Amino acid sequence: MKNELIRRNYDFEIRAEKDEKRGNIIVGRPIVYDSKTDIAGMFAEVIEKGALKKTNLEDVRFLVNHDQSKVPLARSRRNSKNSTMQLSVDDEGMEIQVELDTENNTEARNLYSAIERGDITGMSFMFGIDDEEWENLDSDYPTRHIKSISTVVEVSAVTFPAYEDTSISARDKSAVETARIAVETARSGEVDTSSNKLELEKLKIKYLLGGF
Repeated sequence: MKNELIRRNYDFEIRAEKDEKRGNIIVGRPIVYDSKTDIAGMFAEVIEKGALKKTNLEDVRFLVNHDQSKVPLARSRRNSKNSTMQLSVDDEGMEIQVELDTENNTEARNLYSAIERGDITGMSFMFGIDDEEWENLDSDYPTRHIKSISTVVEVSAVTFPAYEDTSISARDKSAVETARIAVETARSGEVDTSSNKLELEKLKIKYLLGGF
C-alpha cells in the first residue's frame, strides 16, 4: 500500500473566520496524531506523532469533496507567504488556513457560508505512506500505525467526514476495497518497496492530471 495515494476523512473541527488582511478564511485540522480511527470496519488506524516530519508538502490543493472537476479554491506552493493556503505542522498534526475569494468565486462563498452555519464540519486529505507497522494482524480487527507520510497532495472540506458511517459502502466503494487490500497485503507480507518512489511519482502525476 506504500505506493498508492489514499484518502482519509475525519470529523474534526473546521471553522470560518474573518481576518483584517486576508478577508474570509477557514481554519481546520485535516491530520491529527495519535487518534485511532475505524477504517470501514476492517481495521483501526493511527497516524503516529511525527509522521509529517519528512512529508513532501511542496504543492497541495484545497478542494471540496475531492472534486477534481472543479477549480481548486486554494493552493499551497512550498507553503510560501503568497500561497492562498498555509500549512502548519505541530505536535498535534497539521493545521491549515485557507484564504477564500468569496467576492469573486461563488463556490468559495457557498463553502464559507456552509462552514459558518455548521453544515460542513469535516475534513479529508489524500496522502501516501512511507512507513507503517501493523498490530494484531492475526485478529479480525488489526491496527495500522502510520509512522511516516511521504506526501500530501490534496486536502478537502467534506460533507460526510467519518468513514465509520454505515453508508460508506454506498458512498465510496473504493475506500472499502482499499481497506480490504491493505489488510490482505499486510497479512501476506507482500509489500514491494523496490520501486516505491518511482511509482509514487507516477501516481502523483496521474492524480494531478485528473486520472483518479
